[in-house]
Amino acid sequence: MKLNIDSLRQAGSFTGRPVEKEITWRQGADMITATVFVRPLGYQSAVSDVLAAGGKQDSIAGRIAAAICDEEGNPVFTALDITHGPLDPDELAKDKDSIKRMGALDGNLTVALLTAIHEVNNLGKMPSSPSSTSSGTNSSLPASAAPRSRKPKKP
Repeated sequence: MKLNIDSLRQAGSFTGRPVEKEITWRQGADMITATVFVRPLGYQSAVSDVLAAGGKQDSIAGRIAAAICDEEGNPVFTALDITHGPLDPDELAKDKDSIKRMGALDGNLTVALLTAIHEVNNLGKMPSSPSSTSSGTNSSLPASAAPRSRKPKKP
């Protein structure tokens, strides 16, 4: 294949439209359900991963910020929104120069978002099976042939 826009399009090498997902998480005593849009992993997530590898942003926050978007594919969060929260609107109302933030994204919501990202990016893929040994022999040992502990016996 010659690498060009048309051959990449035919091969499905562009992430396409965001995928709509419903997520549910526990917020205190309440269960909350929301609709989110997940951008399949692509350029934005690669950039996020490079920034994280360079120590410029948190890897998990970057992954969420790169993947969670609106239905048009526009980001909903920045990595800073996830790790420290958005600017506090109450504080901004009092002082337009306030930099006070609302706090990190809730842990249960974070897990729900990561689960949705995982589901979108692994849709239809089967988990890989354990690899077999190259000699064709079974590498598992019966319980009676299990290696012994190297700890010395106590008298």
